[in-house]
Formats: sequence, C-alpha cells, structure tokens
Amino acid sequence: MAFKCIVAMVKPDLTDKVVDSAKGAGATGATVIDAAGTGAREAKTFFGLSLDIRTEVVLFLVSENCVASVLSAIHEAGRFHEPGTGIAFVLSVESAIGIESQMTNEQ
Repeated sequence: MAFKCIVAMVKPDLTDKVVDSAKGAGATGATVIDAAGTGAREAKTFFGLSLDIRTEVVLFLVSENCVASVLSAIHEAGRFHEPGTGIAFVLSVESAIGIESQMTNEQ
C-alpha cells in the first residue's frame, strides 16, 4: 500500500477541527507539533519588535487513495481560503514502519 504525508500549518484554534475533519475523510490519526512562523503579509510588530505568530504543524500519514478527500477536508476546516490561515502540502513517502494497526483499518 502506498502512503503520502500531508503537512498542514494550522492556526491553533482550528487544529482540533482540522484533525477531526481529516479523520472523517479517511485519515486514521495525526501528529501535532507546536511551531511559530509568519507569512509574507502578516509580520506584526509591537514597538519595533516582531511578534511570533503561533501555528501548529499537523502531520497526517494517509493512504494514497484518500489524499484528495483528506486535503479537501483540511482546506475547508482550516479555512485555508482565507488569507493568513494556513497552508498544506503533500509529500511522497518512500517507506513506513509501525503502521500495521492502521493498515487493518484501511483494508
């Protein structure tokens, strides 16, 4: 079975909704990593000091056949159509281990 990794940068207040929506679309789980970043248009300053923009990186390892539906669910739940709310992209996965329990859910 072929897998893909969906990487989504999500606003912290939307992370739970994004993960739940992705699970509803076929993802079996997610890993959430706390992060900070800024987009090209959202650099904010306070008295000349840059403010960190909190974000969370959410990783989904999904079977290749459900990438489109999971990505669509992430897009909608994360409100990615609104400026500065987040981005997501898909990476190829050459091999993976430790996912045997997930494979029984997929089959």
